[in-house]
Amino acid sequence: MTSFTPPIQDQLLAITVNAGIEDLARSVHFSAAEHDMVEAIVEGVGAFAAGEFAPLNRIGDLEGAKLVNGVVSLPDGYAKAYGEYVEQGWNAIASPEEFGGQGLPFTLACNVLENLGAANMAFSLLPMLSVGAIDALEHHGSAAQKAKYLPRLVSGEWSGTMNLTESQAGSDVGALRAAATPIEDGPHAGKYLIEGQKIYITWGEHDLAENIIHLVLARLPGAPEGSRGISLFLVPKYHVNDDGSLGARNDLRCVSIEHKLGINASP
Repeated sequence: MTSFTPPIQDQLLAITVNAGIEDLARSVHFSAAEHDMVEAIVEGVGAFAAGEFAPLNRIGDLEGAKLVNGVVSLPDGYAKAYGEYVEQGWNAIASPEEFGGQGLPFTLACNVLENLGAANMAFSLLPMLSVGAIDALEHHGSAAQKAKYLPRLVSGEWSGTMNLTESQAGSDVGALRAAATPIEDGPHAGKYLIEGQKIYITWGEHDLAENIIHLVLARLPGAPEGSRGISLFLVPKYHVNDDGSLGARNDLRCVSIEHKLGINASP
């Protein structure tokens, strides 16, 4: 079993001196970030990382994620630990209060990810990718998209990804070929049909969250070449009904998982 001792005092020093948390707490927006609150978060997530994530680090690397008949599963203990992470609210530290977040400075969300990553890097990539999806939706999503997807992304009930890389397009993102065609008829009219294949999609498929919200880079018909012709599309693993319930599974599939040194538990 991997042990982890959180450097609480070092982290509190960095948050106070380098990040200037006390100055942030003087603003109305971050007034809840008082010393007692900051200390409780740093100590609490350190204990959580040491008690829940660290013990799974070794078994995660030895057994890794498994793909069987299209289903990606994690070793025993991962589902329980992720459930505790969601239930205790660690995913919601810095997200907007209107969508169920705590509205605290992002510095504290970084502290959460730092502790989780030090305890179990492979596992911590799951919430890290969700943070990116939340941020993208918060700043660029429509009001309807925010209302439908953000509350459960913020809570951690659903996870998020970024689908960028293709076999011929990584650092040269402008070379991507995934195509998005508008759907004009039927129940999905007004949406898009995405065609293509992505690789290296961190936590792109797993069984720990009820739904996975993929943010997919693709091109519309007639889009200019290069990076200027790329659009971003929201593609859920399961369609989400207007009442928030999950509908049918979307037509996207994981066909393989990468074998990565040191992070085998990150599918």
